Amino acid sequence: MTIDYAAIEARRAEIRRRHVLPHRPSSSARGLHHIALLSSDVERTIKFYQDLLEFPLTEIIENRDYKGSNHFFFDIGNGNLLAFFDFPGLDLGPYQEVLGGLHHIAISVDPATWERLRGKLEMAGVPHQIESGASIYFKDPDGARLELLADHLGEMYGARVL
Repeated sequence: MTIDYAAIEARRAEIRRRHVLPHRPSSSARGLHHIALLSSDVERTIKFYQDLLEFPLTEIIENRDYKGSNHFFFDIGNGNLLAFFDFPGLDLGPYQEVLGGLHHIAISVDPATWERLRGKLEMAGVPHQIESGASIYFKDPDGARLELLADHLGEMYGARVL
């Protein structure tokens, strides 16, 4: 299959021209409250996110939608949370990338933290890929793809995106 990259770029330019407003209005949202993922093992998830990635666990409560299920939260900075559910008794399959599903979660960290966490991932034997010297891609214990990004919030590849 041949991909017409010039046509893709032309389409991207046209979408940008029509939809990226020169005077962007304020968002109707106050911010990201949390992103919710699934956990097959609460303790393992806490060890990965709190101990390895240094995202403090802020709370663990019962999931209001499924009795016996935990809903637990990690502080990822700037008033944002990464949350998890476990669903005891449900036979959920492994992570799978599908249309409409999660591709990855990119979390901004300062360059010194990026270096420290890269070292911790290596010491823990977590397979990872480094891109552009500013992104580390890896998977959590349940297969969700994460990115630690040394770019500032609102920047991507040196461009302002916010």
